[in-house]
Amino acid sequence: FAFSKIALPPMYTSTSMMYAVSKETTLTSLADLQIGSQLTQDYKVIITSRPVLEEVIGDLDLNISYEILKSINNPADTRILAITATDPDPQMAKAIVDRTASVSSGYIGDIMEMIPPKIIEEGQVPTQKSSPSNTRNAALGALLGLVLTCGITAMQMILNDTIQTEEDVERYLDLTVLASVPRRNEDGKGAEAERKSKKKKARTAPRENQESQKPEGR
Repeated sequence: FAFSKIALPPMYTSTSMMYAVSKETTLTSLADLQIGSQLTQDYKVIITSRPVLEEVIGDLDLNISYEILKSINNPADTRILAITATDPDPQMAKAIVDRTASVSSGYIGDIMEMIPPKIIEEGQVPTQKSSPSNTRNAALGALLGLVLTCGITAMQMILNDTIQTEEDVERYLDLTVLASVPRRNEDGKGAEAERKSKKKKARTAPRENQESQKPEGR
């Protein structure tokens, strides 16, 4: 979460839309509709081509490669192309999509020798960041930490070849355990002796308190 909040810069996304069917394509038959759908696929290739994007980069004086601008989407069952651009500056994100739509529309008209597609919606200046999602990154970090913790714990248990239980003695050393010695404390007392000592102190403490509260005789 801290890395996503501090290190990653906020990114803003703007979208412009174009209509692929021109005046030369009528909507009176299924064949014409299929032609319009096929045109959107051709337009996607042309819009993301190097000449179009390099002209956009040159017009806006961007210091980026043309591969970064390759972001275009065709909503299902439509003849609409959505051009999307993401940039740390919201004003620049709008400028990129608007210029890309304008340049690609003219380029399509020249290459395909037809009426260029119409821009039906220009980009807007985004007010909310599109990435990074601090909540999602924090959740992914927590999940990764849990996986790493489980993996490290499992590896420690797998690689631990020390004798831990009586079953380990019988399994690895082929010996029978006859007795077990309790762990001793630093002062040399066993655990059982320490437990008995604590119980004895607990029983004698109330008696000592009562004797200390008796009034002294003259």
